[in-house]
Amino acid sequence: MSWQAYVDSSLVGSGHIDKAAIVSAAGDSTWAATPGFTVSPSEITSIIAILNEADKSNGPAATKAFAEGIHVGGERYVATRNEDRHVYGRQGRTGICIVKTKQAILIGHYGENAQAGNATQTVEALADYLIGLGY
Repeated sequence: MSWQAYVDSSLVGSGHIDKAAIVSAAGDSTWAATPGFTVSPSEITSIIAILNEADKSNGPAATKAFAEGIHVGGERYVATRNEDRHVYGRQGRTGICIVKTKQAILIGHYGENAQAGNATQTVEALADYLIGLGY
């Protein structure tokens, strides 16, 4: 399956995610994205710093995320959770779920009518699947 097919079928096709992107864990490229959903290089760099940080609650990247938010697609989200391989954020009734695998970072955005738990479960399940494949 192509990276774009994972975005279109596994994430957006679930009905729980309305926009998504898959980027390289190294931050050097976007592998697939929903049309119009662009994550800038500086946003990816910031996300990688948060996900790679050892101290998920008091490290400089985590502290900045909780104080200033997580920026994705030009929008600011309030960081609500930062653990192990994932970081979650909210903006009113919408939000993001970002999960890192060995080689990729999955970014899922959910809309006002979606349940956050269903959206995060969708992104986390695809991450588990990709990790099982060695990605």
